[in-house]
Amino acid sequence: MRGNVAVFKCLIPTAVQEYVSVVSWERDTVSIVPGNRFFLTSFGALYISDVQKEDALSTYRCITKHKYSGETRQSNGARLSVMDPTESSPSILDSFQAGEVPAGQSVELPCMAAGYPSPTVRWLKDGRPLPSDARWTRRLTGLTISDLRQEDSGSYACEVTNSFGSKEVSGALYVIDPLRVTLSPKSLKTGISSTLFFTCAVEGSPEYTVAWYRNTEPIVPDQHISIQGSHNDTLQITAAQKSHSGAYQCFASRKGHTAQDFSIILLEDGTPRIVSSFSERVVAPGEPFSLMCASKGAPPPSITWTLDDEPVVRDSAYKTSQYTLSDGLTVSHVNVSSPAIRDGGVYRCAARNSAGSAEYQARINVRGSPRIREMRDITAVAGRNTFITCRVIGYPYYSIKWFKDGMLLPDNHRQVVYENGTLRLSDVQKGMDEGTYLCSVLIQPQTSIDQTVHVTVKVPPLIQPFDIPSTSVGKLMYIACVVSSGDMPIRITWHKDGQLIVPGSASGVGIETKEFMSSLQISKVTLKHNGNYTCIASNAAATVSWERQLVVTVPPRFVVQPNNQDGIYGKAGVLNCSVEGYPPPKVMWKHAKGIGNPQQYHPVPLTGRIQIMFNGSLLIRHVLEDDRGYYLCQASNGVGSDISKSMVLTVKIPAMITSHPNTTMAIKGQMKELNCTARGEQPIIIRWERGDTVIDAERNPRYSITINKKGDEVISTLKLKPAERGDSVFFSCHAINSYGEGRGLIQLTVQEPPDPPELEVREVKDRSMNLRWIQRFDGNSIITSYDIEYKNKSDTWDHKYTTRNISPTNNQANIVELHPACVYSIRMYSFNKIGRSQPSKELTISTEEAQPDGPPMEVILQPMTSQSIRVTWRAPRKELQNGLIRGYQIGYRENGPGSNGQYSIVEMKATGDSEVYTLDNLKKFAQYGVVVQAFNRAGTGPSSTEINATTLEDVPSQPPQNVRAISVTSDEAVITWAEPPRLTLHGVLKGYRVVFWSLFPDGEWGEMQNITTTREQVELRGLEKFTNYSVQVLAYTQAGDGVRSNVLYIQTREDLPGPPAGIKAVPSSPNSVVVSWLPPLKPNGVIRKYTIYCSSPGSGQPAPSEYEANPEMLFYRITHLTRGKQYLIWASAVTTAGRGNISEKVTVEPAGKAPAKILSFGGTVTTPWVKEVRLPCSSVGEPTPTIKWTKDSEDSTIPVTVDGQRQILSNGTLVLRSVKAEDSGYYTCTATNTLGFDTIIVNLLVQVPPDQPRLTVSTTSTSSITLAWIPGDNGGSSIRGFVLQYSVDNTEEWRDVFISSSERSFRLDNLRCGTWYKVKLAAKNSVGSGRISEIIEAKTHGREPVFNKEQPLLTHINSTHAGLNLQGWTSGGCPITALLLDFRPKGTWAWQSLKANATAQLFLSELREATWYELKMKACNSAGCGNQSSQFATTDYDGMCVLFCVLSSKNNRSMDTPVKGPPQGPRLHIDIPRVQLLIEDKEGEDKAVAPVTDTEFSQSVNPQSFCTGVSLHHPALIQNTGPLIDMSDIRPGTNPVSRKCVKSAHSSRNRYSSQWTLSRPGQSQSTASARTLTSDWRTMGSHGITATESDSYSASLSQDTDKGRNSMVSTESASSTYEELARAYEHAKLEEHLQHAKFTITECFISDSSSDQMTTGTNDPADSMTSLSTPSETGLCRFTASPPKPQDYDRGRPTNVAVPIPHRANKSEYREPPCLAQCTTLYSATGSSTSSTSSNPTGSSTKMGGSRDSLLENSSSALGRLQKQGVGAYSKSYTLV
Repeated sequence: MRGNVAVFKCLIPTAVQEYVSVVSWERDTVSIVPGNRFFLTSFGALYISDVQKEDALSTYRCITKHKYSGETRQSNGARLSVMDPTESSPSILDSFQAGEVPAGQSVELPCMAAGYPSPTVRWLKDGRPLPSDARWTRRLTGLTISDLRQEDSGSYACEVTNSFGSKEVSGALYVIDPLRVTLSPKSLKTGISSTLFFTCAVEGSPEYTVAWYRNTEPIVPDQHISIQGSHNDTLQITAAQKSHSGAYQCFASRKGHTAQDFSIILLEDGTPRIVSSFSERVVAPGEPFSLMCASKGAPPPSITWTLDDEPVVRDSAYKTSQYTLSDGLTVSHVNVSSPAIRDGGVYRCAARNSAGSAEYQARINVRGSPRIREMRDITAVAGRNTFITCRVIGYPYYSIKWFKDGMLLPDNHRQVVYENGTLRLSDVQKGMDEGTYLCSVLIQPQTSIDQTVHVTVKVPPLIQPFDIPSTSVGKLMYIACVVSSGDMPIRITWHKDGQLIVPGSASGVGIETKEFMSSLQISKVTLKHNGNYTCIASNAAATVSWERQLVVTVPPRFVVQPNNQDGIYGKAGVLNCSVEGYPPPKVMWKHAKGIGNPQQYHPVPLTGRIQIMFNGSLLIRHVLEDDRGYYLCQASNGVGSDISKSMVLTVKIPAMITSHPNTTMAIKGQMKELNCTARGEQPIIIRWERGDTVIDAERNPRYSITINKKGDEVISTLKLKPAERGDSVFFSCHAINSYGEGRGLIQLTVQEPPDPPELEVREVKDRSMNLRWIQRFDGNSIITSYDIEYKNKSDTWDHKYTTRNISPTNNQANIVELHPACVYSIRMYSFNKIGRSQPSKELTISTEEAQPDGPPMEVILQPMTSQSIRVTWRAPRKELQNGLIRGYQIGYRENGPGSNGQYSIVEMKATGDSEVYTLDNLKKFAQYGVVVQAFNRAGTGPSSTEINATTLEDVPSQPPQNVRAISVTSDEAVITWAEPPRLTLHGVLKGYRVVFWSLFPDGEWGEMQNITTTREQVELRGLEKFTNYSVQVLAYTQAGDGVRSNVLYIQTREDLPGPPAGIKAVPSSPNSVVVSWLPPLKPNGVIRKYTIYCSSPGSGQPAPSEYEANPEMLFYRITHLTRGKQYLIWASAVTTAGRGNISEKVTVEPAGKAPAKILSFGGTVTTPWVKEVRLPCSSVGEPTPTIKWTKDSEDSTIPVTVDGQRQILSNGTLVLRSVKAEDSGYYTCTATNTLGFDTIIVNLLVQVPPDQPRLTVSTTSTSSITLAWIPGDNGGSSIRGFVLQYSVDNTEEWRDVFISSSERSFRLDNLRCGTWYKVKLAAKNSVGSGRISEIIEAKTHGREPVFNKEQPLLTHINSTHAGLNLQGWTSGGCPITALLLDFRPKGTWAWQSLKANATAQLFLSELREATWYELKMKACNSAGCGNQSSQFATTDYDGMCVLFCVLSSKNNRSMDTPVKGPPQGPRLHIDIPRVQLLIEDKEGEDKAVAPVTDTEFSQSVNPQSFCTGVSLHHPALIQNTGPLIDMSDIRPGTNPVSRKCVKSAHSSRNRYSSQWTLSRPGQSQSTASARTLTSDWRTMGSHGITATESDSYSASLSQDTDKGRNSMVSTESASSTYEELARAYEHAKLEEHLQHAKFTITECFISDSSSDQMTTGTNDPADSMTSLSTPSETGLCRFTASPPKPQDYDRGRPTNVAVPIPHRANKSEYREPPCLAQCTTLYSATGSSTSSTSSNPTGSSTKMGGSRDSLLENSSSALGRLQKQGVGAYSKSYTLV
């Protein structure tokens, strides 16, 4: 029907409903997205609301998915038939049925009906309207209940009604707790044979079944496992075996719901095992021995000992012991202290526990005559194995043999004789193995001993199997048990269920037993005879058994019969019916409706509401009216006839509320009626409750209750007169009768105008703002609209602007067309249908700034380096800034070929009117265009005109390309290259440098040379022949040399070699000589061979003889010469270029007897240290020469001693191993024979690493350190380079720099500014790196930031903001990287932190009005951090300043220590500017001197500030400020304490100027630095007040400098000084009015150089300071400050207070200043002073004369303003006007 709801259902076969679910619906192949008119229910139905004609044009399909396979299927298509609406009664389209749902889940009860008019839906639970619960939600699809609970169970009804009828759908919902299973124990580790119990605790549903599993397999009870308990919830395992280990699971199930828990059981093989034992041994008689046996098992076993099968008894001969270790190991010992032959034999240790036993045995032989212990006869069991041991003692013996019937054993396969003499009989047979056995022991070759033992074989019984048939009660039973074999006698017994059967009338069982059979007879079988029957037969051999079960059936009978009973509607009821029988009977209940005679019984449907209990009774969880009638309980078990019994159930109706409004409305202040209708068994009482309180109408006149009866219904009416906001609660009516109580819950909502919204500002712009609000209480009526009103703060609300009728769905709004930087007041109203709210809290809002309209001016570019350009400019015109300029954006781009034209942007904070910024990391020697834009908080302004500049030149960053070297001749080479890439030149190319050096074969480097050229080729001439050269090429610009190319190696060509460096020829025999030579000094190539020439002068031969020698051989023997004939010998070397020059010629004559000659050459030998070097000394001569080596010392020669380092070989060679520097020197080899001697001298040079260089610092800058050094000794090898290491001073992270050997200086770049560095240097040669130089320290230029005291710290202060002038920080040469600020209200603990950049100005916002603040600033750069601290006060909203003054505290406290709680006394400030103050501790003997300099008063000179300050560093003295008061026109000689009036006139006389010193007694005041500090003062009146408790301070004039003495001027100056103290007293008086404190100037003595007369400020004659005698210190003044007494708080205050007005020296220069007052805060001094009586006890003040700038305001308004600020008994501030 059009306008109704359509329902589509997806029909799923019942068999697969559990596994298949609906996942989506499709409409014409398009998936339907729930929402709008389409709804998908939790059970898969599709609802379409507000059906229209077009819905009939589509085809609908459901999509299902299988739970496990994931398979999806699509249903067939269905279409919708839509009819026009016609008047009709409701028809049910979708409904619910009874069901069970686990607790905690959600359930949806569908209820959908069609009809016209559209029916309304009403839900009932147990016949009553649904209670109010957030878990219950009514939707189009039905009723949804979330988070189900047990109390949600019940009967639910859905009533659909329209004007033509109604329909009802009902069903029962049963909420069951989910099953929860706990299996204990959770895990267990024990031994085999243990008894285990498992308990399965099940919570949740009362009906469940329990199943047990082990390792996922069902557990089947057997002889070890039994399942017990009413719900099979206990599992018992007796004599547990290894196979019982595993994972055990307990499953509890109920109607498809399953829960489980598991336990892991590990059963160790607890059978004992021998883990350590003893071995066979031989001992002598009397030689003690000990045997040990260790066993492990679970539980720990016990160990027993036997000797030849006889127990070892603990006595004097045997000592036994046993103990168990913590790991379960049992250890036992047997000790035999003095063994005899009888103590020998087989010792056996047996370990036993409940799981089994283990044995070990070994023989202990005691030397002595062998013999056999007496052996006992043995009884063996047929079919088993038997062992017979021959118990031999004594040792030694030869063998053990066994005989039976004269035959040597073994004689068959069942007999085995072991080496130890034990005989084993397997599968013993009675006829064959029974008899006498003889053990024969051979103790001598022909001598043996023997002994016999008799073996008797016993046969165990065997029972023939039998079965027991089932029977019924009253029948006879006969069971026979027959033993078919076994030795007699045989004993037969019977057991039932493990218990011995005693025949007789009590058991009803008779037993008849004969020789080998027994029968069990039951004359009348009863139910108690059910059980397991066991026949047990036993004889001397064994015991056997056979068991079978007897089943006895019993017909059913009633134990408890059903009886008529009453049931209460909605409550649980049990219809009792209990039966018994065997097998257990099955109970079935039937029901016949009606109270009269039953017509027809029908089986009772068993649902979640109705269940049969385990004893057969019927449980009805929620009794309904339909449950009344006859019930029949019928039982059967297949034995005999069924039994049944009927009963009548009568249902009583408890009182219930049938009609009441769920919700209703009332208007605040009007009357409201609430009605409730109840029904049920009469009489019914109705009670009303408000919330949880019973309404008593008699006591509360606002309520009245009336009762009306209509048929079987009772109607109760509650009236409220009038309704209030507090009545918006739940009211409930309770109907009560004898059978129960019903409740109706009514939610009353009282409506009224809404509360005003809570308004807040979300965003503020320059011409608009965004407001957001929260509507807390809507008056229980929907908000219909909002109004916003706003105005200028200074206007009245009569000039307001209004934005009306704002939609209630909005919670924010934009207010536009506002003025920038303007203050507005805003408020708001909300409306509902009842009326308008009160106005919201008024907000005050300031609009934001606008972005600048003008560019920066006078932009100038200045190149600084090859990669940086400095940009300077001035701020935009003031009128175009549109707010505070906070920073600038500098855009720069490269204006060259290949650039993309895009600007790179950097940003900086503004610092002032003129700005500077350095652009870094630019390209070298490149042109850049730069623009600058200013920005403020609102945005960025227009950019300046682009200006171009080019960075400076730099050295080339890449070497020349394609460097090539060609060797032209043996002494000439050509080097060519190509220009480096243009982009890497970074300047104008000036030329090239070619750097080259030679590399000698011994590893040494030649001198480094270079050639400069502008060409791209150079010829290197005059090179060494056949020599390796290293070549590098670099390009250079005006800035210097660029990067060198990679080292290129080249070798010159070969040439003719030079002559051999030396030659020797010595006779070696009468016809031969030996020639030796040295290689050429310049081989000029690879020596291929040597040619030796020999000629005899006068021989007539035209050419000399030539001999060729291998190039590796440096000697040659020439033979076949003539004795006594002289020969000329010379040599030459040959390379591939040809034969070189010849050596010098030597003459030699062969001889038979030759003096000693050395073939080897002397000279210089160079070697690296720690190497082995050989110094040859080959010699010839006849007789053979002897060799001797010596080394030259300073003035003598020392023979070379042979040791581990030195060795002289047989050929004369001296071998030096691991040579050191001290091995260098001249070595002499001497060859000697009888005919002469010869010597050579070898200069050994040992090369070592170079010595440490001497390193110095030549220059430094902010980012570089230039170092210079002088190399040390090169260690005998040319220096190849230097290694420079540097690190920051406080770290050990060293960085390495490699430097060329030719350099003698180096610059470290890119260092941190103002930072100390550590530097060290080491040289390197072919041997290695040398000693490191001494570490030197150098610091780059720069220091930590410092605040310039010529600059004002604060630029602006109002009630909520303070502007800080950050331009006062000087960078110290290093850029400031961070600014850290901490500030807090004075007297509080917590600091507020702020991090800023080094901009010109910073604002502290959201400050408290009229509050003193402490401020700490820290500016940091790479060199460190500088600190600056100060104090300031915000103004009140009227712009008035606050002075915060402190005097006295009796504890020492540092500046950073916050004040806890209220101050301990009044605070007083005595401002003596530009002075030094004496702080005196009256109880101690110390005084502190705190000098004050002019710079500390810099703010007094600054025209922007009228407050001055002084810093005192005493224990706990801190910086504060006070006002400057001009006191220049005080008349000389007047006493301000008693003066009533002072004439107002300017005076040209001298003003007071003096130096004040803080000093301590006993210290010379001359130690204080002296400065003359000048100030102007004008006079103030003062009053004296008596003080009881005092803190005393002293101030004295310095006498240590000329300026100090010169400052002691006339009495007029002295009076002015006194006036200063009077002015301080005036401050004290003002503080007294505020704090109820008392102050007294106790004494003041002023003197000058011309008069000894003293002026005192006290009239107390008892004061010793009032005498006219000269005091010990000139110019001494004291004053006291007393804390108030409690009674002083109630005393009257004077009507007039003199308030000081600050003196401004030049009004034209005065700007709106920060409220700065740096007061001298004194914490440390305590003491007492004499009190004086005030000369003006009335406490009134007199207005004093003075100049216009110092006029005093004499009115009570100033004090009134102070009182308005809430100054309490311990206020810390007062206001200057």
